[in-house]
Amino acid sequence: MIYGKKYMQAPEKLLEKTNYTSEEYLELEVASDERHHYIDGKIILMPGGTPNHNKITGNLFSELYSALKRKPYEVFVTDLRVWIPEKRIYTYLDVMVVAGEVELAQGRNDTITNPMLVAEVLSKSTRSFDKDEKFAAYRTILTVKEYLLIDQYYQTSEN
Repeated sequence: MIYGKKYMQAPEKLLEKTNYTSEEYLELEVASDERHHYIDGKIILMPGGTPNHNKITGNLFSELYSALKRKPYEVFVTDLRVWIPEKRIYTYLDVMVVAGEVELAQGRNDTITNPMLVAEVLSKSTRSFDKDEKFAAYRTILTVKEYLLIDQYYQTSEN
């Protein structure tokens, strides 16, 4: 089942299905004006971000990009997917870092398979998914060394 608004230009009979192949998901995602997770046959609409979420994501990207400039790392933000084959998940994340050469999913130029650092800005609607299921899924990617969660609703005081 697709959760959220319907896909643009998607064949009607695909919209009626409750279980999709990864190929169907990728075809539908290209035609969509929204982003979706693919989780083992299910397509789930990603919630929209808040200005605060966007600001935190942009700041993290900027800091990582500056810190890793001229080093063998690539930093990416929001619009690239990650493929997690062991869990059959395609998902977007907020920021990721790849060490060395970027490895793309076969036949794709928008799906990375070798993130080293994965960062998520927590939202109320995705908090438990990001902390539990997504974390467990990311741990199956051999290249992932760090998982950074940023709580946009909690601020610590500096001493």
